[in-house]
This record gives sequence, structure tokens and C-alpha cells, in this order.
Amino acid sequence: MGRMRLTVSAHDDTRKLIVLAVDDEPKGLDELVHCLRNSPHVALVYPAIDASEALRLLSADDPRLADRKARGLPIVDAVFADIDMPGLSGMEMSRVFAALRPSPALVFVTGHAEEAVNAFDLGALDYVLKPYQQDRLDRAITRVIDKLAANAAPQYGQEGGPGLVKNDDEVIPVELAGTTKLIPRSSVRWVEAQGDYARLFTTDGSHLVRIPLAQLEERWEKAGFVRIHRSFLVSLPLITELRMGQGGYQVVIGNEEKVLPVSRRHTRALKDRLVGANRST
Repeated sequence: MGRMRLTVSAHDDTRKLIVLAVDDEPKGLDELVHCLRNSPHVALVYPAIDASEALRLLSADDPRLADRKARGLPIVDAVFADIDMPGLSGMEMSRVFAALRPSPALVFVTGHAEEAVNAFDLGALDYVLKPYQQDRLDRAITRVIDKLAANAAPQYGQEGGPGLVKNDDEVIPVELAGTTKLIPRSSVRWVEAQGDYARLFTTDGSHLVRIPLAQLEERWEKAGFVRIHRSFLVSLPLITELRMGQGGYQVVIGNEEKVLPVSRRHTRALKDRLVGANRST
């Protein structure tokens, strides 16, 4: 391919987003660029017809990008990419961007719902299925903006607090009858292990996901989730009571007074977390 083309939107503003759009289908790329440019939150769009062209951006001689590197910013704020592309796939390309420090936000725009779990394991911020409307892409852009704001804000827990971090709200893909539904972490109240799967109990029901409980424990620790039992992971701020019950300690979750067991090996760590959280308020 030739040199990377630059599209400058009418909303040029250095406080707004600089994004990369990647799709090997010209019609799909044009539509993606058009929708991105329609957003009042996007200043610049760099289009690329494949992953190789997209990765040339890393060494592109562009003063805007050189300035971002000098200021310690990601080379672009976000990468909106298709997955199924010839040569280097969108997933493989995104692994390169995800390894950068700092790294841009990753948003996949694709017709392949079955790759959602792999995308979120890679750290994708959103997963937009084709065909999409402007409002759906606008929601993805909003997620990028929220992530940037969260990264720029001071993080609770750095000054001796309980270690909770107010960061971007991770979403988990759930397959329901051939449809991928995105469950925000903030809606999860507790998680129960079910073999190699985990069941997320949210404000509106429960959802089975193909993620081991141990993996969620590691990923969500700084977001305030604590292991209370080999089978349970709980959102710490939702614990309203720790009490002695039959067979050992129990916790009460939220206003619905859901009671879950606390294993002996997790009791001391849980008490320490609860005391630390109370001291910080």
C-alpha cells in the first residue's frame, strides 16, 4: 500500500481524540471513518486498509504524533479495528498496540461475534458488531473518553488506602442465544465459580462466562473485588455485614441480604480489607 492517508475532521481540537481506523474492506473502512468523523469528540482519524499500514503509524513522520510521544501519550488515543483481515489479523495487530506503554484503547469493529472473549482477554475496551449505527459507535467513543479521564484522574488507594482503583469500567462479553451481550463490571455484585466457568450475579440476573474465578480475582482485585471462599468473589463495597453463622463466618451482600459463606483461610484477609475500607471513608 502507499503512504498512510490522513483524514482531518471538521472538529479539529487538540483536546479531542486522535484515532486509528483499520478495515481491509474499503466500504467498511469508509463507513468507519465516516462515523468516527461524525463524532464531535474526534479530532483526527488515521485510516488504514490493513494491519501493515496501521503499524506504519508507529514510525510515521507526523509532527502531531511526535508531539504525543514527547509528552508521554499513546501514539493515538484509540484503535478501531476489524478482526478478519488478510496477512496480519486485527487481533495480532492489536497485540502490538496493547504491548505499547502507554497503549491506546482498543475497540474491535467486526462481524465476528465469536471472537469477543479473546478480544476482552486482550484488554479490548469495546466490541462493536457489524452492521452498526452511529449511536453504537458513539457509545464506544464515550467508553474511550471515560477511560482516558479515569487514567488521568488520581487513583484512590495510592496513599495508604485499601487499594481500590477508580479506573475504567471493564465489560465482560456474555453469549446469549447467538448474541453477545456486554456486562459492565460495575453491575456485578458477586461471582460464583462453576468449574472452569464463572457465574456473574448482577443487578438484573446472572450470567455464565467462560472465565475461571481465579482469573477474575486477579483482574478485579484493584477494582474492589475480594475472594471470600474458593467458590465466591465479592464486590467489597457491597458487603454490609460480616457475621458468625453456622459453620463459620458469613457476609451479607447489599440490601437484598444475600448471605455467602466465608472460608476460614480467607477470613483474616477479608477483615483487614473491611477495616481498611472503613478507615478510608
